[in-house]
Parts: sequence; C-alpha cells; structure tokens
Amino acid sequence: MVYEIRGQHPHTRPMKLHELTFSEIRDGLSAGTFSARDLVESAIDRIESVDSSLNAFIRVREREDALAEAGEIDAARVRGGKLGPLAGIPVAVKDNISTRGLGTTCASRILAGYDPPYDATAVERLRDAGAIVVGKTNLDEFAMGSSNENSAYGPVRNPWDSSRVPGGSSGGSAAAVAAGEVVLALGTDTGGSVRQPAGFCGIVGVKPSYGRVSRYGLVAFASSFDQIGTMSRDVEGAGELLAAISGADPRDATASEVDVPQYTGPVTGDLRGVRIGIPQELIGKGVDAEVAEAVQSAADAMRSLGADVDTLSLEYSEHGVASYYLIADAEASSNLARYDGVKYGHRALEADSLDEVIAKTRSEGFGAEVKRRIMLGTYALAAGYYDDYYLRAQRVRSLIVEDFTRAFERFDAIMTPTSPTPAFHLGEHVNDPLAMYLSDVFTVLANLAGIAALSMPCGLSSAGLPIGLQIMVDRFMEPTMFRIAREYEAASDLRLRAGDVNEVERCA
Repeated sequence: MVYEIRGQHPHTRPMKLHELTFSEIRDGLSAGTFSARDLVESAIDRIESVDSSLNAFIRVREREDALAEAGEIDAARVRGGKLGPLAGIPVAVKDNISTRGLGTTCASRILAGYDPPYDATAVERLRDAGAIVVGKTNLDEFAMGSSNENSAYGPVRNPWDSSRVPGGSSGGSAAAVAAGEVVLALGTDTGGSVRQPAGFCGIVGVKPSYGRVSRYGLVAFASSFDQIGTMSRDVEGAGELLAAISGADPRDATASEVDVPQYTGPVTGDLRGVRIGIPQELIGKGVDAEVAEAVQSAADAMRSLGADVDTLSLEYSEHGVASYYLIADAEASSNLARYDGVKYGHRALEADSLDEVIAKTRSEGFGAEVKRRIMLGTYALAAGYYDDYYLRAQRVRSLIVEDFTRAFERFDAIMTPTSPTPAFHLGEHVNDPLAMYLSDVFTVLANLAGIAALSMPCGLSSAGLPIGLQIMVDRFMEPTMFRIAREYEAASDLRLRAGDVNEVERCA
C-alpha cells in the first residue's frame, strides 16, 4: 500500500513516505496519518527497490523482526505509553559502528563475518529513543576514503547521478538518506566523512564537537579525530538524532560531561547579532566557480536575515590537509595493528610462523587504500622521521587550533563550502590519491580543531548536482550552528530530494 502526505506548501504534489523529511514523518506519526509499521514497510520496500543500483547497504535487517519492533511501538502509542523522541523512525547505521546481531565489518575482508557481542553506546541510545535500526551501510574500508570506492563490498553510487561518487567515507549512509531508503542515519567523521558525503548527496550532515558523542563501540581509525555524526534530509532531523546519542559515557573517557542542550527550536527569521566569518584563504584557487557562487548566495541570504558576515584569516588552514593525513595515518597504523589474524576476523590459513600469519592475514584482508595509509603512518612514526613528520604535523595542528580560538573571539560561526567541487565521477580520482585527499580541504580543519561542523545544501550545479555549505562553530556551541542552519534552511526554501536513481527533483 502506498501512503501519501501533502506538503505544507500549496503547490507541492503529494509525497510518498520515502520522500518525507524527519519533520514531516514526526508530524505524520503524531497525527496518526501513518504508523511505525508503515514506515518500516516503506523503508524496506524502498531498499529492495533501489539499493541494487546504489549499493548503500551491506546488510538489511529481517523484515519481520523490524516490523515486530515497529508493531510494539504502535501498540504503545495507542495505549498512550511513554515513547522516545525517535519512536518508530527507521534509521541506518554505518558498518564501522558496533551492532549486536547485525554484524560489523568496516567494509573490510579482514572483519568478514564478525558479529560484535555488544552495541555501541550510540546504538544503545538510538534504541532507547525508539528508533528502529533497519540495516548497516556501506563505507570506505575502515572509514578511509573520500569517495566510498574503497569497500570490499563494492562502491556506493550517488542517487543524484549513479555515474558519480556519493562521497566518503559515510557514502552508504548519505546515499540511503538521500534516496529515501531511511529517514535518518549514523555516520562517522574523522576528516569530513559525514559532511563531505552529505554535501555530495544534498542532505544535512553533522560532525559534533569532539567528546559530544561517545566513541564506545566505534571501530577506531584515528582516535583523536573520530566522531559519530548524524544525517537527515532536514536540519531538525539531524539535530534530534544528535540529541538522542549525545552525552557522557563512563565507558569512554573522551566523552564529555558537558550538558546536552536542545539543538532545535522555532524558526524566527532573525539572525541579528550572529557574526559569521568566511576564511579568505579558503575561497579561491581550486574551488569550482558554481560552488563559490552558491556559498556567496548563502552568505547574502544570511545577511538578509540580519547576520553580520565578514571575511577572516585562518593563517595555517592551507596546511590542514598535510597535517591531518600525517596524524590520522599515524594513528591508523597504531589502531589497525590489532588485526593480526589471532584474536578475531580473517586469518591466513597457510603460514609456517606467527610473523607469516600476520603478514599474510593483513595482505589478504586489507584493501589498497588501507595498506597505503598504514605504510604512510608507520613511516611518519619511524625513528629518524618522527620529528620531521609526525611531530611537525602535531605542531601545525596546535597552530590551527590557535587560529580557530582567535577566530571565535570575533565570530560565532565560520562558513565555507563543504567541498571544492560537486560530486566527481566514479574512478576519477582513484589513481590520484592527492586529488582525492584535497577534496577534504575544507572539512579536515574541524577535526583538527575538535570543533563542531555541519553541512547542508545551498544549491544545485548546472549539472543538477547538490552543492554543500559548511558551518563551523566552537566546541560545544552546536545550538548556534543549528540556529544558523535552521534559519537559512527556512529562508532559502531549498529542499533537495533525490527521487528514483538518476532522477532529480527540486521541491520548493
């Protein structure tokens, strides 16, 4: 059965369940327009219909199990029982976040068949909020990549144009939300892996402040950068999902005890008193002209809402990519040493010694990009090179932190493109790692500084591809970030929807 709900605008056509935003879903559930079972049926039907073209999911939950959970929520709603803020909402989880009973592979052969004995804290909190996890999404292996082409399960395709990448490493989660397979999704962001695919797929993606969300149960890539983030078609959905998973956790010493605020609220049409800076070093060479124009239009829209928008200088931002990749790869080299063919995961069978077991296991189990990063990280940490590479990169990181500290004394938020270009073609940068890494030039800065950042749509290119706008704020200042994003979303009246694969619609 097909359910439809008419949009708020008088000229919008009726929309099917898989096209609705979080806000529309929440209102429909409250009004009884449809049920949690209807949402789960729609989500799994949609996955079965389009995912063979997208490859966004690595595994999908059994339909009857998910429907039974949805039925319990519907029954509780009828009884007037207490329900969580995400009750009945279908959610996807990136496959480097531990889920008991659904498996967790990190899109790597080395973890094929691994079923964690526990849920990550973020997944526990999802379930406590009433969300229904319907599946695990594809990613660049161990979250190492910017295109989602580095997966043992094959590349993910962008719902807007299946010849293009969805971004990485959370490309599966982004594509799943953009294509209407789920309403919300969890991703992870180490250097932009939530925001860059959100930008490429025309959705909202949030990297919280470092420490805002527990990393317990997140498979480590680079521990001083990794954060679990949220994805949605609208700002409110990303904020509600973040609120559900945020907060202190005794199982993660890096999880902050700072109170979790209300991230979303009413739209007022007023940004007076908000100061927004645009880094002059980051808007220029290497940025696609249509991207620069869309970001400038967003700045003009914010000025019209009363915001004070001006340029600023982030002196050391040009060294962000080099610093990030040295530190992240060094941490990856250390974190991935645990995959030795002894404790869990893949193990090479034909070996005559422990050293040979380890070498063959890693050779067979890891893909090319993971091997590249392990080698780069090991080199940067090696005796004789440590001071010249790793230590120098850490010093640059400190300078970047100081840059942001000074900037936030003057501004409440900093605005950039999410990526220098719209989504590129599959295979375009596969043999050019430097070009691939440079696609993260805007996003790595927030990870280096530990601050919060959000990507949201700010337009379409002439090729019909989404363009992402990034908003960065100081640590634990997410409410300001969401306020700016909500006001811009409402004022721009731009909601991008990817319909059927290779079909683009803009709903105004």
